[in-house]
Amino acid sequence: MRKPSVLPRLLALAAVLLAGPALADDLQDNADLAATNDLGDALPLVAPPGQLAAISQNGAANTARLQQDGQSLLGRIVQAGSAQEAWILQQGNNLMASIDQQGYGNSAGIVQRGSDNRAQISQYGNANSALIEQAGSGLDSSVAQAGNGQSVTVRQYH
Repeated sequence: MRKPSVLPRLLALAAVLLAGPALADDLQDNADLAATNDLGDALPLVAPPGQLAAISQNGAANTARLQQDGQSLLGRIVQAGSAQEAWILQQGNNLMASIDQQGYGNSAGIVQRGSDNRAQISQYGNANSALIEQAGSGLDSSVAQAGNGQSVTVRQYH
């Protein structure tokens, strides 16, 4: 059986995150609305400073937690299956964390502090466990588990 691709979901999430908040255009360009783009002006391709989070769960008895403190933070958890646990804790600036789980009984966590860090965990199978801890600047980690009963911990400090 072929596993469903998460690419369409990632592309849809990226489009939403890059679009930023919906704003009204001033059709007459007479400054009677708050400062925004007029029709035809290009939209900015940078997400506004802040914290963006998305959690998608499909299955039974899944648990997800996402906590962020800082600026320009992106956290995303996607769970397909049952009895899975995922959590992301981020503190700092310009951080991105992503967890994808497909299967049963997987556990994943990401803890990041600092700036300009990226972390990603992908789990396909059952009873896998993964943890990424990063503190510092410019750190990048990626874990992919395909199979059953695997365990990994990544710790980076800079």
